[in-house]
Amino acid sequence: MDVEILARLQFAFTIAFHYIYPPLSIGLGLLMVIMEGLYLRTGNKVYETMARFWTKIFALTFGIGVATGIVMEFEFGTNWATYSRYVGDIFGSALAAEGVFAFALESGFLGVLLFGWNRVSSRVHFIATLGVFLGSMFSAIWITVANSWQQTPTGYQIVGEGMEARAEIVDFWAMVFNPSSVDRLMHVWIGAFLAGAFLVLSVHAYYLLRGRYEELSRKAFKIALGVATVFSLSQLFTGHRSAEYVAEHQPAKLAAMEGHFEAEGPADLYIMGWVDKEEQTTTGIALPGGLGFLLEGDFDAPVTGLNAFPEEDRPGQVNAVFQFYHLMVAIGMALIGLTLLACFFWWRGTLFQQRWLLWLFVWAVILPQLANQFGWFAAEMGRQPWVVYGLLRTSDALSKVVTANQVLFSLIGFSLIYALLLTLFLYLLNKKIKKGPYDEDMIDDRPRQREMANVAGGQ
Repeated sequence: MDVEILARLQFAFTIAFHYIYPPLSIGLGLLMVIMEGLYLRTGNKVYETMARFWTKIFALTFGIGVATGIVMEFEFGTNWATYSRYVGDIFGSALAAEGVFAFALESGFLGVLLFGWNRVSSRVHFIATLGVFLGSMFSAIWITVANSWQQTPTGYQIVGEGMEARAEIVDFWAMVFNPSSVDRLMHVWIGAFLAGAFLVLSVHAYYLLRGRYEELSRKAFKIALGVATVFSLSQLFTGHRSAEYVAEHQPAKLAAMEGHFEAEGPADLYIMGWVDKEEQTTTGIALPGGLGFLLEGDFDAPVTGLNAFPEEDRPGQVNAVFQFYHLMVAIGMALIGLTLLACFFWWRGTLFQQRWLLWLFVWAVILPQLANQFGWFAAEMGRQPWVVYGLLRTSDALSKVVTANQVLFSLIGFSLIYALLLTLFLYLLNKKIKKGPYDEDMIDDRPRQREMANVAGGQ
C-alpha cells in the first residue's frame, strides 16, 4: 500500500481514538462546575455527592486522553517530517501557548480536584474544579487555533525555497484569530459539552430505570438535560457560521460536502444522498437551491462547484466527505429533537415516567461522539489534497525516508495497544458506574437502605 495512504490512516486512527476523551473531559468539567456550584449555593449534600462521583469518571477520561495524545507528537516527526519543518514555527508557538496557558493551569489544580475533598474548604475545591475546567477549555483553544491555521492560514510569511521552505509567524494575533479559528473553536467546545452532558444523561437514566439513586439521579439528569438542550440548539448557529467561512475560504470543501459539481450555478441542499464522482452527479432528497438560500438568502444564488477547480485541487473522496458531513448534521438534529422532547415531558411533570425516553438517553451517549468524529472526518478529508490549505500538499508533507512497511507495522502496533486501552477504559468506566456515586461508608437513597435506617431509628 502507498506510504501516504498508510501514514494518513495511522494519523487518522490515532487522533480519532484520542478525540474520544478530551471532549468528555471538557464536557464533564462543565457539569462538575455546575454541580459544585449548586452545592455551594444550596448546601445540599446530594450535589456534592454527584460532583464527587463525576470527578472520578473525569479522572479516568483525563488520564486516558493524555496517554493517547502523546503518540501524535511522535508521528509528526516520524511520518510527517516535511510538514513539521514547514509549520514548526506556527504549530510550535501554539503548543507552547497551550503549555503556558492551559496545561499549567489544568495540572496545577488537578491534584486539589482529585485529592482535596475533605482537605480544603468547599470554596477552594470549587476554585480548583473551575481551574481544571478552564485549563481544558484553554487547551482546546490552542489545538483548534493550530488546526484552523492549516485550514485558513494568515499572519505568516514563507522563508526558504523548495523542500527547505517553511512558514514563519509575522503577526501572532493574526495567526491566532485566523478566519476560521473562532467559529471552529465554538463548534468544538459545544461538541464537547454535548459529549459530557449525554454521558451524564445516559448514566443517570440507567440508574432511574433500575430504581437506584433516584433523588440524586433526578437532579443530575435535569442539570445535564438543561446543558444538552442549550448547546444542541447553539450548535445550529455555530454550524451555520462554520459553513459560511468554508464557503468563503474553502469553497472546494463546501462543494464536496454538498456534492455540488457545477462550476457556478444554484446548488441544492441535500438531506441525504449519494455522490457519483465519476458521473459528477448527486442523487437524494434535496431542497432545490437550498444551499444558495442558506448562504446568500437567495435560492438562485450561484455557488462555486467542484468543476471550478483543477482536478488535482479537489478533495479525492467526495462521497465520503458528503456522507460524513450529512451524518454529523443528522445527529445534530436528532440531539435537538431528543432534548426538546425531554424538556416537553419535564414541563408536563412526567419526564421520569417515560421509560422509553430514558432508554433512548441510555443509548444516545454514542451520538455526540459520532458527530464529533464525523465532523472531524469531513473537515480534514474536505481539506485534501492540502495539509496546509493552498500552501503545502499532503503528498509533499511526508517524511522522505519512512517506508510503507514501517508505517504499517506501527499502525498494527498502535491498533493493538489502543484496543487494549479502550477495553481498559470501558471496564473501569463500567466498574465505577456499577459501584455508583456513594462510597461504602455512605448511605444512599435506595429503598432497602432507607428501610434499614428507619428500623435502626425505631430501635
